[in-house]
Amino acid sequence: MAVKVYRDAWGVPHLRADGANELAYAQGRNAALDRAWQMEVERHRSQGTSASFLGTEAVSWDRFARRVRLDDTARRCMDALNREDPGTAAWVRSYVDGVNDGLAEGARRAPGFAAAGLAPGLWRPWTPMGVWLSAHILFAGFPAKLWRDAVARRLGPEWVGVFATDGPGTSGSNGWLVPGGRTATGAAIVAGDPHRFIEAPGVYQQIRLACPEFDVVGLAVPGVPGIAHFGHTGRVAWAITNAMADYQDLYRERLRRTGPDGERVEALGPDGWRPAERHVETIEVAGGEPVTVEVIETGRGPVIADGVEAAEWADPAFPAQEPPAQELPAQGSSAPEVFGAIALRHPPRVRADLGFGVLPALLRARSVADVDRALDGWAEPVNVVLAADTAGGTLHRVAGAVPVRHPDNRTRVVPAWEPRHAWRGRYEPMPRERVEGIAVMANQRGIAEPLGVEFAPPHRAERIRELLAGRAGWSAQDMPAVHRDTLLASAAPLLDLLARTDPGELAPAARRLRERLLEWNRRMDADSTGAASFAAVRTATVRRLADHPLLRPLADPPTAPEVFRPWLALVPRVGYALEHLLATDLLPLADRAGAVRGAVEEVAAREAAAQGPPARWGDTHRLAPWQALPAGPGESWPALAGDHDCVLATSSVPGVTDLSARASAARYVWDLARREDSAWVVPLGASGVPGDPHQRDQLPLWARCELVPVVTDWNRLAEEPAVPHDRSAPHSPHAPHDRGEK
Repeated sequence: MAVKVYRDAWGVPHLRADGANELAYAQGRNAALDRAWQMEVERHRSQGTSASFLGTEAVSWDRFARRVRLDDTARRCMDALNREDPGTAAWVRSYVDGVNDGLAEGARRAPGFAAAGLAPGLWRPWTPMGVWLSAHILFAGFPAKLWRDAVARRLGPEWVGVFATDGPGTSGSNGWLVPGGRTATGAAIVAGDPHRFIEAPGVYQQIRLACPEFDVVGLAVPGVPGIAHFGHTGRVAWAITNAMADYQDLYRERLRRTGPDGERVEALGPDGWRPAERHVETIEVAGGEPVTVEVIETGRGPVIADGVEAAEWADPAFPAQEPPAQELPAQGSSAPEVFGAIALRHPPRVRADLGFGVLPALLRARSVADVDRALDGWAEPVNVVLAADTAGGTLHRVAGAVPVRHPDNRTRVVPAWEPRHAWRGRYEPMPRERVEGIAVMANQRGIAEPLGVEFAPPHRAERIRELLAGRAGWSAQDMPAVHRDTLLASAAPLLDLLARTDPGELAPAARRLRERLLEWNRRMDADSTGAASFAAVRTATVRRLADHPLLRPLADPPTAPEVFRPWLALVPRVGYALEHLLATDLLPLADRAGAVRGAVEEVAAREAAAQGPPARWGDTHRLAPWQALPAGPGESWPALAGDHDCVLATSSVPGVTDLSARASAARYVWDLARREDSAWVVPLGASGVPGDPHQRDQLPLWARCELVPVVTDWNRLAEEPAVPHDRSAPHSPHAPHDRGEK
């Protein structure tokens, strides 16, 4: 057969085929043509082979990927899918066939391959699962348990809650459902935006997938078939946010080497010493020496830190964590030396399931009941879901796999040898709520609270609800006004302390700055001088608090794998917890007020000495996307409005940088009255090919928080030459040379 590819005015691919598997092939081939470099980078990251062409900076990730066994977990998940759901497995393989058939041509269009000396490699049937797992393994923020342990040990358990807010490694989202009773058409609207680290090319691809069984528009992840998170089938639309659930556990292990060469490892578990899996892998490093990685897996899971890295947790805050004396070698004994480690246990590794069976079911959904049934099989990551259909049905639920286990497992590193911390083989029921009026999901405490520990501050959720409650008669065209809201409610604690500062204690310049900030409208607009001054005072306050004697014990982060350091650095942690720190009685009021007063004096003096017009927030708050290869000379990115706790969530890291590496990875509005009135936008463009007209054509619109229309009329699309596809001819098992593939 021949699949057909169409493009709209923004280069968005619209794919048609005679069947679901043929369409999966078309999606894979199209992704390889439009995003070859991005997809190969992600494949290598999932395998732990990216340092082979990206160099030493990629070693820390590759080491983690090898230790946590990402590729092996993906392979296990695919093996299980082959056994339990062969239809979905065949659909995934069709996608992979398309990727492999398009990679060589896609690579010729992508200069990154030549720049890195990389040839396109071979995608295996499980590679999409590896890409998905690689993108979400840190989504639930398990390194926060290392931070909580460090805070409890160094400052005391009472301090843990002071820092309880989402950290720099957490991804969030906004989402809202306006029911038909509050819209102009009488049909529901679902809208929102996922907040993730912004990458170039973007992490979401606008796409349309059509065959006789279904016709779906949505946001796909390049490298993964179907439309998992945000889609509109014409009759039903769905969207998700991160539920902030805790479903990954860290275990403090006791290990010992046995055998003549110490190549065998045993781990102390609830039933005593048991053999652990162990082997050694080598990471090839472009421009550097190869790196050897010891991969160990206990009965709990893969070891992600050992030796020196785990030493910080060898002297725990909880004495009950010490193993029984009879389980350890006696002093002076010749028994094998025991060493510490930390192992990760998470559902995909335990269950060999990522929930991929849900993906084709979502494409075929015709109602919220269909979406609901499909999501019963979801696994990774755990999401809050909103959905609505053309018959007036609505859905608000959590989907995913959260194990039943001891409450302590959720908050800290727990001892592997204590039976009470073992998983119980059961999973928590997923909460759901009836939609009565406007429903909002923004990572706040709410529907998912029974499943989590730390949630995002409530500001985004409360502001969205406030905006939508202000009137009825909403239309799809009205939704960007919600997306672009820049009110920063989290500014209140700092400004309240500033208001309590005696102006007579301030120098004249600081007194004038105080007056300006107290009159500021608290909106983080790109052209706002008030927002710029507030951000500068906030940064100076964060740095002063981080240097406070009570917090100084956290200044040296615990020794841990490099990939976990964003969760363990003090200054970012103070920045994101600033609201709590400025309000807690654990810090003397005089010191909190003094930090704000000193920050205002510092910023006022700096502003008085500056030449030229007053600084605006957008001067320093600019987009800073991640790119696998260094940016070219002179490459610039736009100024941004918004901030971490605004609905327009363009996150900076207070105290570290005003640049924004995390923001809306897409924005969408799904109209259930007329799908053609829906709209969307991505940070860059539909194409990942440098020089393509659609590589970055949406960037100016995205920066202004404008959307482009979703086109559904095939007559308004431009058809590309047909692509022949013979399903009877399997893809060749051979592939070009691929640096780093084993």
